[in-house]
Amino acid sequence: MRFPKSLSLATLFLAGAGAGSAQAADPFFTLLPESPSGWIVTLKANLQAQPAFPGADDLSFIGYPSLSLRRAGTVERFSAPDDGLSFSVLDASALRFGVVGRFVGGRYLQDDRRLVGLDKINWAIEPGLFVEYWPVDFLRARAEIRHGINGHDGFVADLGLDLVQTFGAFTVSAGPRLSLGDGEFTRTYFGVTPEEAALNGQVWAYRPSGGITSVGAIASASYNWSEQWATTAFVSYKRLVGDAADSPIVQEFGSENQIGLGLTISYSFAVGR
Repeated sequence: MRFPKSLSLATLFLAGAGAGSAQAADPFFTLLPESPSGWIVTLKANLQAQPAFPGADDLSFIGYPSLSLRRAGTVERFSAPDDGLSFSVLDASALRFGVVGRFVGGRYLQDDRRLVGLDKINWAIEPGLFVEYWPVDFLRARAEIRHGINGHDGFVADLGLDLVQTFGAFTVSAGPRLSLGDGEFTRTYFGVTPEEAALNGQVWAYRPSGGITSVGAIASASYNWSEQWATTAFVSYKRLVGDAADSPIVQEFGSENQIGLGLTISYSFAVGR
């Protein structure tokens, strides 16, 4: 397991984006007594284990702080651990719509020496739009569509369902996931040019098309220790499919099975009352 080169960039992006959003992508916001004015600030320490790069068979640890704000007295909203950082433009009882963003780490030779000859992929920021709908009070459907900047120039989309249940101080959730990417995205992370194939010597030239890139699921459990302190743990699984799974990078150096683990500790307090 390795600490990725993009750790400091991820820290800056996630902390900054969380600070600027009215409701960041966290599994919960710690409940504090309601107030007619002011804000609830939630500080978080996050630790995750995730594939070193898309399609990798090795995990790398990444730790980063983040910060979220919500108006005191507003209704607490559920967010899954894999939601992008979001800001709602429309926030009705059953429907939300707004802007979203994600940070995606890069792929570097230090992640796996077998990548020699393959082009470096820089970290990327993916701004976009999201919509979510609650047909009943325990089931959420969410969709995100985003466009890459810096590391890739493609369009990606994530679709998911979450069954959400609260038992006292516990909140648990679980549901399926589906990810898609266009040709630009898949060629960046899963393609191999003839020049790269010649330099590497272990993979062959490959030009993937867009489509479904993975299917999977995620489950999380949150516990409110007090009005200020809370903890969330999650586990996720993705199975690469289609042209992404057939990539020689995945076949020779990686795995179609992508596992993720995470832990978040949060502390909330009121300001501006």
